[in-house]
Parts: sequence; structure tokens; C-alpha cells
Amino acid sequence: MKKSNIYILLAVGAVAFVLLPSCASIPKGANPVKPFDEARYLGKWYEIARLDMRFERNLNNVTAEYSMNRNGTLRVNNQGLDYVKNEWKQSIGKAKFVNDANEARLKVSFFGPFYAGYNVIEIDKDYRYALVAGPNLKYLWILSRENTIPQEIKEDIKDIKYIFPSKNSIRDTWDSLPWESNPPPPPEDPTDPEEESEELEGE
Repeated sequence: MKKSNIYILLAVGAVAFVLLPSCASIPKGANPVKPFDEARYLGKWYEIARLDMRFERNLNNVTAEYSMNRNGTLRVNNQGLDYVKNEWKQSIGKAKFVNDANEARLKVSFFGPFYAGYNVIEIDKDYRYALVAGPNLKYLWILSRENTIPQEIKEDIKDIKYIFPSKNSIRDTWDSLPWESNPPPPPEDPTDPEEESEELEGE
């Protein structure tokens, strides 16, 4: 199976990542969700929209699925469909809280000691829609528990002034993703969660 690294910081996404050595920063002006319910955030998220970048170029149907490792870290399973090659790409990583699990500021890694910031900066009370940022505002994702999102929710997110200060800002490059009606089956998860947990115990 061919794999690629989808740098997801979430959540829907769902989500592609930029890996920076020992970096767990948060965008200026942004605040991580606090209090944050880690258990409610677990499970599958669909990427509804993103600021596009080379790590996710030509990918749609992107999902991010989060589960617990036995050592307390989060297991990250990112998948996306390369619609040019008509094949799925997948990346397995781990995430840790920068401070504590009550604050949605994390760092994520797909390559050993290399981490990048993953920040949930907006989420609804039912944990159905989320806005995730990377180490800066060049990396943003709207995530949903389903592969659709009400337009009013999307517009509410895009009206956050410190992220989208003007009509000439990055809000005009926001990329809404088409979803394939009959995509090929996604790849099987290549790593048994229990086996990975054992490997991470020693880190």
C-alpha cells in the first residue's frame, strides 16, 4: 500500500500537516479551546474545507480519526483520496497535549521526534464542528462529524476577525472540497492500535 504524510493537524480534520522540529506553537491571537473534553473529540472527523497546501494537494474525502493509545497519547489516522491518481493515501501518527488535556493545544508527529502544533481554536457545544489551526494561520481546517456542514456554521467560522480580518485576506482562498460520490474503498488501517501502543510506551 502506498502511503503519504497528510499533515492533519484534526479535523475534518480531518487533516494534512507541516512538520517542524520540536514545534508546538499556536497562531498569534488564537486561543485553544478551554475547557476541552478529550473523550468527546475522539472518533472520526471529516475535512470540510481547508487552506490548501502541497501536503494535501489533489486530496479530497479527507478524514482524521483519533483514538487513545494505552500510554495516554492520541493515535491519529489520516486518510485522503488522491483524485488525480484515484488512490487513497494514509498516514498514522501520534499527538500529545502541550499542557494538559483540559486545553486543546496539542503537538502531533508522524516522524519520531518531529512535532508540529495542532490547535483546536473553535468548537461547538455538541462537538460536531471544529476549527483547527496549525502553528500559524497558513494552516486552517474546518472539520465536521459528517461530510457536510450547514452553510451558516461555515460562515460563522469565516467571520472570526482575527483569522479573516478583511475580504482581501486568506478567507478569499478558502478551499471547499468536493466529495466523490463513488470513491474507491479506503485503505485498511495498517497498524494495530494495541501494537502501536506498546511501541510508544518506551518513548
